[in-house]
Amino acid sequence: MTDSQPRVVSPEQKAIDELVASKVAGRPGPSYRDILESDGHPVPEYLELAWQDLGDENIPIARYLSPDYAKLEVEKLWRRVWQMVCREEDISKPGDHIVYDIVDDSFLITRAKDGSIKALQNTCLHRGRRLRGRDGRVPEFRCPFHGLTWSLEGEFKNLPSEWDFQHLDKTKMCLPQAKVGTWGGYVFINMDPDCRPLEEHLGVLPDHFKMTAYENRVKTAHVAQILPCNWKVAQEAFMEAWHLTQTHPQSAPSAGDVTTQVDLYGDNVARTLTPVGVSSPNLLDLDEQDIYENYLEGRTFYQERLGVTGTKDIAKEDIEAQLPEGVTARQKITEEIRRTVGTALNADLSDTPPYYLVDALEYFVFPNFFPWAQAQTNQVYRFRPNGLDPDSSIVEVMYLTPVPDGAERPKPAKMRWLEPGEDWADAKELGRLSSTINQDTLNVPEVQRGLKALARTQDSIPLASYQESRIRHFHHTLTKWIEGDGSAEHEGETAE
Repeated sequence: MTDSQPRVVSPEQKAIDELVASKVAGRPGPSYRDILESDGHPVPEYLELAWQDLGDENIPIARYLSPDYAKLEVEKLWRRVWQMVCREEDISKPGDHIVYDIVDDSFLITRAKDGSIKALQNTCLHRGRRLRGRDGRVPEFRCPFHGLTWSLEGEFKNLPSEWDFQHLDKTKMCLPQAKVGTWGGYVFINMDPDCRPLEEHLGVLPDHFKMTAYENRVKTAHVAQILPCNWKVAQEAFMEAWHLTQTHPQSAPSAGDVTTQVDLYGDNVARTLTPVGVSSPNLLDLDEQDIYENYLEGRTFYQERLGVTGTKDIAKEDIEAQLPEGVTARQKITEEIRRTVGTALNADLSDTPPYYLVDALEYFVFPNFFPWAQAQTNQVYRFRPNGLDPDSSIVEVMYLTPVPDGAERPKPAKMRWLEPGEDWADAKELGRLSSTINQDTLNVPEVQRGLKALARTQDSIPLASYQESRIRHFHHTLTKWIEGDGSAEHEGETAE
């Protein structure tokens, strides 16, 4: 915090600050705000604490195991909620389409001739055959079974043997459509014709991502895999940071896991802010050189994702191995990112604050969308159920890279499927992140199996009051959808 810009705290903000302080009393190390203020840059209002106490009630185990609960999610959630389906760049030309499946529902997300985006039900209205089984580009949608045909806009065009269907009202043969919305280059759909606008569902997200400008980014990696666990088990592994020391020990020396700030906005948006270039408070006797060296060992995906040639490690001849006297690891890391990433992006990052260059600013949008907010390449996650099987899910990891000023926009990366059980290290396009995902995907199947054993002796699981409050926030909203009438969507939310 600079002297010229003193912090002005409203009574409401003071109350939130005091509430969080009471919840984290006894936590080792500085707060995330302490680190931001030590950087010497003004702390923007959107990084202020925004938290709500949702209690300490346990989460029912049946939510992860029950086939009946999975069916409830279809009717009460998936068929009524806004969900991210693809990037606009995935369907840039008329006829381009992706097949989006969510449990038993299937849609063709397609670019129409007039440039608009449609979400057409991916089923022939004759005998129910899926119209398309894979992504691609076509001039029209023709059923492979009998040849019934629809336009890119979903209008009925052709009925073979029309003479034998005199009883059919062709005006009722248009493909059913879901509602479509876009934000930041992402495409969202909602099957509920009475849903409120996407903008309301996104809450504070568009305002918080003004600097990130996802619409000016290109998808440079997209990897997916089926995991033997419930979709909620999978995504909840990515909703808290305090597992880092145990699950990702290679990252703990240069990331402040328990220092993470958790923020909750209304019903649909939450985030974690994890400082990088500082060590986990759980680790003792690390000096600034230790922190710096640990970060450099894993600092390659930035350069690979930005097209910088070289190995997965920073070239030794291109960087100082020893910290200059009086310079912290966080300061030196910020300097190196400004130099290397700024050059790769043809961008001046000299005034870009450290939090926007190095920290893990991970947002979550209910029910399953995880966009990050950083100046360089961001990772994005999505989790979905794999059919009605509560023991199976689909995990996806994407990279979104800024397109350098004046550069031609490259084609987006296609989704790459890893075989079940395949090593994520085979996804070399993810760079260093692949090893991290590997560690998470080793945990979650064992969580699923463990929950089944645990259900014999208890019917619910506890969560940490603060560090796991983003998971609790997710379940708080999920409960509104499942036990109510979707009130979280239809009655509005308050974005703090």
